[in-house]
Amino acid sequence: MFKKKETLITAFALFSLFFGAGNLILPPLLGFNSGNHWLVVTIGFGLSAVVIPVLGILAHAKLQGTLIDFGHKVSLTFSLIYAFLIYAISITLPSPRTASVTHEMAIQPFWNISSWYTSSIYFGLVLVFAMNRSKILGILGKILTPAIILILLLVIGITLFSFPFDFGTTTIASPFTNGILEGYQTFDAIGAVVVGGVIIISINLRHKNATYQDKKTLIRNAGWLAGLALFLIYLGLILSGSLVHDSFDREISRTALLSGLTINSLGAIGNIFLSILVGVACFTTAVGIVTGTADFIKSRFNGSQLAYTLTAILGSILGVLMGQFNVGYIITVALPALMFIYPITIILILLNVTPEKYASSLVFRAVIITTFIFSIPDFLGSISALAPAAETFSWIPLQQYSLGWILPALIVCLISNLYIKFTKNNF
Repeated sequence: MFKKKETLITAFALFSLFFGAGNLILPPLLGFNSGNHWLVVTIGFGLSAVVIPVLGILAHAKLQGTLIDFGHKVSLTFSLIYAFLIYAISITLPSPRTASVTHEMAIQPFWNISSWYTSSIYFGLVLVFAMNRSKILGILGKILTPAIILILLLVIGITLFSFPFDFGTTTIASPFTNGILEGYQTFDAIGAVVVGGVIIISINLRHKNATYQDKKTLIRNAGWLAGLALFLIYLGLILSGSLVHDSFDREISRTALLSGLTINSLGAIGNIFLSILVGVACFTTAVGIVTGTADFIKSRFNGSQLAYTLTAILGSILGVLMGQFNVGYIITVALPALMFIYPITIILILLNVTPEKYASSLVFRAVIITTFIFSIPDFLGSISALAPAAETFSWIPLQQYSLGWILPALIVCLISNLYIKFTKNNF
């Protein structure tokens, strides 16, 4: 049985692996635009950026394998394609975005240097961490995460006590669903299936004789603790953003608002604290993504260390190249990929935490196929050139909120289970 200290270290490591660029810059602007609906927005954001990721960690605690295991009940071919897509998206979008945010918010305000220098040094350090695989959990859990949480609590706490609880009117048409969709941009559902694997391997390296049940309990408890910390931080950042609605221009960017919040709360030294916060938070996420991708490729090549090393190097090079684009551009480019892969990821997570008797292979296959089909309109709608084609599917319930896949998936899940029950078939 693991000690409470190990649970806390693992929870801190999970928090830092989750908490990256999007987690920092998205909530304040969401709150800024939400006005008096900030709590509704927070609940929506929490569903996609906290609840689903935590369930992803619980699924990892149950499976204790690799990302391949998430979709094995559909088929091995599906699992392989899905896993490769997840890792390809991870190292080409959210990982480089962390370098872009770090350059814009932590480096550019102090030094007039090219983003090439920033991303090269940044991913050089990421590679160093990835190559010291066995030490990652301890470094993240004991050193980097406490620094992230301390600075965040300072910014949120001072903001909450410095401004009256006066909220403006919302500029968001549908606060709840907007909160859900904005939570997509954190990549945390995808992050859960990626960094969950990192945590599994890290625990196996540190505690080779631990039992399945002990590891399951450790990961489950750490997952809930990390999720609670994430939700409280998001709540604080969204509320802080809503309180400063009269202090900044309505067209302010995500990064500028976070910078303004920090300076307002911490004064002239705020830029230094913000630079440390952004640099550390983004760096831990990049380490998790590159390490997770390298772990996966290593597992596909019979544990080859060479495959791990080459993948870590390739992931770092991609980070340098893609890290040259600004944050707004990367977020825009990421949207179609998210609309395509996120619904499938959410359903896989939910099915993997569902009791076995309600999540047979037939249920997996039927629900995943349905989710894929009904998420196509959302994918089309996220690409401006194809958006008119998406309007053809406006009759689908919740389609106007880009959530048209939810009800069909639920209905097919129910029908599949009823079919199995009344035909007495096991699939």
